[in-house]
Amino acid sequence: MLILNGKRRILSIITAVLLGCVVMAYVDAVIRPDYAIKSGIKIVLFTGLPLIYSLFEKELELKNLLRVNRKSLGFAAALGAGVYIFILGVYFLLSSFLDFSKVTAALQNNVGVTRDNFIFVALYISFINSLLEEYFFRGVAFLWLKKAAGRKFAYIFSAAAFAAYHIAIMTNWFSPGLFVLLIAGLFGAGLLFNRLDEKYDNIYVSWLVHMFANFAINTIGFMLFGI
Repeated sequence: MLILNGKRRILSIITAVLLGCVVMAYVDAVIRPDYAIKSGIKIVLFTGLPLIYSLFEKELELKNLLRVNRKSLGFAAALGAGVYIFILGVYFLLSSFLDFSKVTAALQNNVGVTRDNFIFVALYISFINSLLEEYFFRGVAFLWLKKAAGRKFAYIFSAAAFAAYHIAIMTNWFSPGLFVLLIAGLFGAGLLFNRLDEKYDNIYVSWLVHMFANFAINTIGFMLFGI
């Protein structure tokens, strides 16, 4: 089995992450398939690319990334609940000043998410999509990149890739000012998730917090769709 040296290991991880982001950006912005097809493509990419990498480096195993630290469960639940309340609070604060009607229109026209299938989509986003993104952007782009390239670079690269990945998804959803604010918020969230994963050496805590954040976003979606 071929073992990658230091520089090749760094380059292989960066290439895998960027390839996944670029392909998904093309799918989101150009192809625009319905949500089920897009989700299938994402699952294949975000699991397949790390799998290819693992053929050269045995250290990348999902079971290791999901080791449960029982001491972290209470902390993760409390932090997740706080994130849920914070996101809803920001929404209610801004909803009086900003028009969010474009969001439902963009979801229906660009992604194929409608009032009828939103419950299914919300469940997928909360439980499956959050795990997929944590595996890819934190497990691969942070924890293993940190071992190869160092802490500072891994922090910035992982958070930047996480934020940039969402640009194509949210194009035309919001006004330019709010769009920039949201991307900056995603970068900050990426840094927070990285810190959690670094502290506990797995993606379990950040997955739970990410899940609660998605619960909040989906709650807002229910309100926007009038469900």
